[in-house]
Amino acid sequence: MVAVGNRMPKWVEQGVAEYHKRLPPELKLRFRDLPLAPRGNQSAAAAMSREGESIRAALAPRDQLVVLDVAGRSLSTEALAKELASWQMEGEDVSMVIGGPDGLPEDLKQEARLRWSLSPLTLPHPLVRVVLVEQIYRAWSINAGHPYHRS
Repeated sequence: MVAVGNRMPKWVEQGVAEYHKRLPPELKLRFRDLPLAPRGNQSAAAAMSREGESIRAALAPRDQLVVLDVAGRSLSTEALAKELASWQMEGEDVSMVIGGPDGLPEDLKQEARLRWSLSPLTLPHPLVRVVLVEQIYRAWSINAGHPYHRS
């Protein structure tokens, strides 16, 4: 997971850590936090472009790219479980990308295997991380027949 943003509050770190530790060894998540581009005198587009360059530098060449985008495809948890199963069967690493406050540059979104919208709502940046990791865990629990999903 690659995320552009500032240091997260302790409650976010705790929430992410809780779901992360529940995942099986074959589905461990790696997190890479990238700094925000300075907003000072530059436009939002220029800042997003710089952040896009940082994101590309953080990705491995063969990673499958999934970007979080409010205008992306909405997935039910069951549909996410199918996507997760597919990713695992293909054996490729998937990099999920959370953009900065202005989002992601269009060219990076166009490169993505999946543009995923967690919600049509604008979610606070810290909350996105917790929701994302919880949904990955929930999708895994569906695929594994684990009772968590039914709670």
